[in-house]
Amino acid sequence: MSGPEQKQRCGVVAVIGAPNAGKSTLVNALVGQKVAIVSAKAQTTRVRLMGIALAETPDAAVQILLADTPGIFAPKRRLDRAMVAAAWEGANEADAILLVVDALKKKRDDLQPILESLAGRPERKLLVLNKVDAGAKEPLLALAQELTGQVPFDEVFFVSALTGDGVGELKARLAALMPEGPWHFPEDQVSDASERLLAAEITREQLYRQLHDELPYDSTVRPESYRTRRDGSIEIHQQIVIARDSQKSIVLGKRGARIKAIGEAARAELAELLGVKVHLFLHVKVDEAWAESRELYEEMGLEWVR
Repeated sequence: MSGPEQKQRCGVVAVIGAPNAGKSTLVNALVGQKVAIVSAKAQTTRVRLMGIALAETPDAAVQILLADTPGIFAPKRRLDRAMVAAAWEGANEADAILLVVDALKKKRDDLQPILESLAGRPERKLLVLNKVDAGAKEPLLALAQELTGQVPFDEVFFVSALTGDGVGELKARLAALMPEGPWHFPEDQVSDASERLLAAEITREQLYRQLHDELPYDSTVRPESYRTRRDGSIEIHQQIVIARDSQKSIVLGKRGARIKAIGEAARAELAELLGVKVHLFLHVKVDEAWAESRELYEEMGLEWVR
């Protein structure tokens, strides 16, 4: 995309919002391929993945670095506090901040602290009302007016991250806002999250998707090893970490059927994403204190917050 004579632009956009506003879906839509876990459970973006969107303006080839920050919510445990710290850290180094708001959600208590924190920030602030395909237009305009009354947003966008409506216009605007400067990543590197972390994210998405409400939120997938075999295929070993022994039978399923289904679905998605054959080995580990584990934080790319 970037020719030798063409000018380059590169900048960082922090994507923030309350849980389940559709941040990960929007990042995936802007990048054009899957980079962040997308699940109906709140707070699932645990790893601070960066999506890298490529775009063109009339005068430059543009690289937009999307800091897909964890949902900002009231932090209870140490893990939650680390996630909130990571979200604001992403906003601190950004050329623009995108606040993604679920346009359909009536209860907005979790949005208020974010609005208050944003109000005095110097960065260019863009409001993105998401899920507009499923709602009437008049309430959307009223909501946009209400939110811009609380925070001086520079621009408002109405999008459906799921269908792609409005995403092109948003991406073009972000491209125009990026400062002139060299690209930070090679063109083919769409995400700076390591493949082993992305692989763990994909398994974790399957874990949530297949177990829905049976498995409480206190579970995660931990990468153990990731190696390329001589034939070019990739061998991945992962731990599904749960907080209680009683949850083990839920994850394993009858005669191991559930963990096998989770593994098969994750393996198929990884093979498609990586373009090679994948050998995925999963096992379950009970660790009551995993959410307080420093080592796990560092693997997830989060700061240790006391």
